[in-house]
Amino acid sequence: MVEPQLAALLLFVAVYAVAAIRNVHVGVSMFAAACGVGVWMAGLPLKTVIGGFPISLMVLLAGVTYFFGIAQANGTVDRVISAVLRVVGGRTSLLPGAFFLLTAGISAMGSPLAGLVTAPIGLPLARRRGVDPLLMGLAIGTGFSAGAFAPTSLFGMVSYGTAHQASIALNPLVLFGVAVATNLVILATATVTYGRSDNRSGPAAEAAAAAGDAPSAVDVPWHTTQVVTAAAMVGLVVAIVGCALAGIEPDVGVIAFAFAAVLALVDPPAGRAAVGRIDWSTVLLVGGIVTYVGVLQAMGAVDLLGSAAKSLTVPLASAVVICLVGGLVSAFASTTGILAALVPLALPLVAGGELAGWALISALAVCSSIVDVSPYSTVGATVVASAAVEDRARLTTRLMWWSMALVVLGPIVLVGVLVMPASR
Repeated sequence: MVEPQLAALLLFVAVYAVAAIRNVHVGVSMFAAACGVGVWMAGLPLKTVIGGFPISLMVLLAGVTYFFGIAQANGTVDRVISAVLRVVGGRTSLLPGAFFLLTAGISAMGSPLAGLVTAPIGLPLARRRGVDPLLMGLAIGTGFSAGAFAPTSLFGMVSYGTAHQASIALNPLVLFGVAVATNLVILATATVTYGRSDNRSGPAAEAAAAAGDAPSAVDVPWHTTQVVTAAAMVGLVVAIVGCALAGIEPDVGVIAFAFAAVLALVDPPAGRAAVGRIDWSTVLLVGGIVTYVGVLQAMGAVDLLGSAAKSLTVPLASAVVICLVGGLVSAFASTTGILAALVPLALPLVAGGELAGWALISALAVCSSIVDVSPYSTVGATVVASAAVEDRARLTTRLMWWSMALVVLGPIVLVGVLVMPASR
C-alpha cells in the first residue's frame, strides 16, 4: 500500500502536470488540491489547511508591486533608470553585474528580502536597454542568495547558528565565501546563456532608451512628487535595514504598504493607477503551491524524504540526496524553514565521521538557496511580478526550468567540490 506522504507527493506532480497541459491556473488548481489532500488524506482541519496560505508572501508581493507601481505611474522609476543609464553609459553589459552587487549588498544588511526592492528597478531597466529580463532576474536572484549568507544576514545566521548548536565548527566567513563563489558561477553561466542582446523590447523601448540617454533629459527638473517618491524609495531600504540591525524582523510588505499609503495621499492619481499593477496572478500561483507544500510538510513528506536520504549506505550519496531534497522543497517553500528542518536531519551523516560537518552544512544551505529563483518561491515570484506583462509567461517557464536544473546540479557540484575533498 502506498504511504499517504508518497501519494500526496505523486498527486502534487499530477496536479501540476494536468494544470500545465490543460493551460489552467496552476495556483488555483494547487489550492483546491491542497484542501482535498489536507482534509481527506492528512486529516487536517480545513481551517488549518487554509491557514497555510502564505499571507505574508501575498502582502510582500502586493506591497512591493503597489509601492513601485506608484513610482512607475508618476515617472520616478523612469527618472531613476535614466540616472543609472547615464552612469553606465554604453556599457550595457555591466548592468546585470551591477544589480548583482547592489542586491547582494542590500541583502547582506540583515534581511535578505530587502534586496528584492531592486527587482522593480532592474526588470524595467533591462527591457529598456535590450538586456534579456531573464538574465537580469537571475542576476538579482544570485545577488540575493550571495548576500543572504553574509554573517550579518538571515540565512548565514540560521545556518552557522544551527551548526554551532550541533557542535559543528562552521566558519561564517567560509559559508559566505561558498555562497558568493557559487552564485558568481551561476551568474557567469547565465550571462553566457542569456547575455546576448534582447531585441524583443522593440523600437518603442529603444526610442525610450535613447530619449533617456539624451542630454536634454538631464535638464528636465524633477517634479515634487518624484522627489518625494525617490526619498520614499531610499526610506524603504533604510527602514528595512534599520529594523534588521535593531534586531526586529522587518516585514517588507507591510513597510512597503506604509510608504505606498503616504505616496498615494501625495499623488492620488498615481495611487489609483498602481492598484492595477499588483500582480495578483503571481500571488495566486505562489499561494496555491505553498499551501500544498505546507500540507506535505504537515504530513511528514519532507521528513520522509530526509529519512530516505539517511538510509543510503554510501555517505556521499546520502549527502547528495539530502542536498537535493533541500533544494527541491526550498524551490516551493521557505528557505529559512527548510534550513531549520533539514540541518538536524543531516547531523547523523556527520556523526559517523565519514563526512566533514562544515562542508555538508555549507552545501546543504547553499543548495537550498540557489533555487530561490523558482517562480514559486519569494525571489522568483517578485522577479516575475516586476517584469512587463508580456515577459511574465516566459520568465515563469524559464525560471522554473532553471531552478529545477539547479535542484539537480547544485548538490552534485557542491558535494563534489566541498564534501568529497573535505571528508575521509
